[in-house]
Amino acid sequence: MADASTGMTRRALLGAFAATVVSAAPFFPGVTAYARGAGDIRRLRMYSGRTGERLDMIYWVDGRYVPESLREINHFCRDWRNNQVHAIDTRTVDILTATARLLDTNEPYMLLSGFRSQATNRMLRARSRNVAQNSLHLTGRAADVRLRSHSVAQMARAAIALGEGGVGRYSRSDFVHMDSGRTRNWGA
Repeated sequence: MADASTGMTRRALLGAFAATVVSAAPFFPGVTAYARGAGDIRRLRMYSGRTGERLDMIYWVDGRYVPESLREINHFCRDWRNNQVHAIDTRTVDILTATARLLDTNEPYMLLSGFRSQATNRMLRARSRNVAQNSLHLTGRAADVRLRSHSVAQMARAAIALGEGGVGRYSRSDFVHMDSGRTRNWGA
């Protein structure tokens, strides 16, 4: 809908706001404030190259999480190797959603890893030194994602601008790790 006095659409205004927020990252009030300021609906879009599944889910309406939607997100983010499902931290979901808003994209994330079982984490640790023994994936507090339309650096900058959680850049593997743990960032 266009504003009659300025001719600007809501999308253009949100895009301008997002660009301002990314450039003023140190002063950003956090993911929760951004998510609240963006309206009464929160939506997450993802697909899995591993399972072929797609998710386009409104999970927050009128100040409340939608339990049925969260259950679908939990199932989508399951350990695809053994189908174990675990609750995904809503703060992690909000971080993913707020990052997509800052990037002004409707493109779904490609989910590489959501929840991980202990068995899967042990197997991955045996293959790579970049897998933490006490990974936040084990408690449903992390997601590894990529976007075709944005670089690892762009995604990481947007996620870091939120000022909440952990953000890992994995440029060689072309993905960004986002979690709801303590605020920190790493990688190149």
